[in-house]
Amino acid sequence: MTALKNINATQQVKVTGNALSVGSGFTGLGFRHSQFEGTMDPIIMVDHYTMTVPTFGAHPHAGISAVSVIFEDSEGKFNNRDSLGNDFDIEAGDLYWLNAGSGALHDEAPRQGAKIHGLQIFVNLPAKLKHQSPSSLHIKKKNMPTLEGQGYRVRLVLGESNGQRVSESSVWPFLILDGYASEDSTFTHNIKEDFNAWLYAVEGDLQYKIDGKWHALAQGESTTISQTDPIELNVRGTSETQSHFTLLSGETINESFVQQGPFAMSNQQEIDDVTARYQAGELGSL
Repeated sequence: MTALKNINATQQVKVTGNALSVGSGFTGLGFRHSQFEGTMDPIIMVDHYTMTVPTFGAHPHAGISAVSVIFEDSEGKFNNRDSLGNDFDIEAGDLYWLNAGSGALHDEAPRQGAKIHGLQIFVNLPAKLKHQSPSSLHIKKKNMPTLEGQGYRVRLVLGESNGQRVSESSVWPFLILDGYASEDSTFTHNIKEDFNAWLYAVEGDLQYKIDGKWHALAQGESTTISQTDPIELNVRGTSETQSHFTLLSGETINESFVQQGPFAMSNQQEIDDVTARYQAGELGSL
């Protein structure tokens, strides 16, 4: 059982990703909520990966949203199938958000010759949404606003920032920014009241400022920023070459939950129930 604690002042927890390797075509860095002392809520996990061959096959989810952010430097297409009847290719720069709710099956696999670079994110759902019917959201790169200024370019993948917003919304309030910044830039985002944030240095080093103080993030490092009041976050690179970063921010849930692999439910009995439903073939088919 994961019990979340209340955050009354700005708190940061810095974590370096753990190396991941699955089969012959999946490598990356992984981050888990248990590493962040309760400050990652509503995020359960993030994998920063490169995938070149089908790796995981069809698998279930329940009680979470499984989110795929495909970076712009990906090559080729990423086939997405799920038990909602979706079967299409996700391309470089796209977002796919699978709200698993009460349970769904999912499979993502690179097409032959593809090299997919991106983030796989598990976002927790509050108890009131864990038993609702699954749904999905596909946002193409061309429909994402771009925020540009001196030394930075930031894609607004989901949510709203700097007076712009993506027209479609996820089942739970959430922001995804995918950006590049050099040392002569300062990109600013205002983190909302009762939202936590997770900032990650994808490639190159970063500096970020909160509460009037600058902090450093090396490539492969991330930090959570947790608070109850709105707060201004500034981000910049550390060289003339632009650093690549992502910022995820979601409304806190502040509920205890139990995670078992691809399931995150309110208690162990619900985990057992959804496991039995999956084994009985009740989560649908691809």
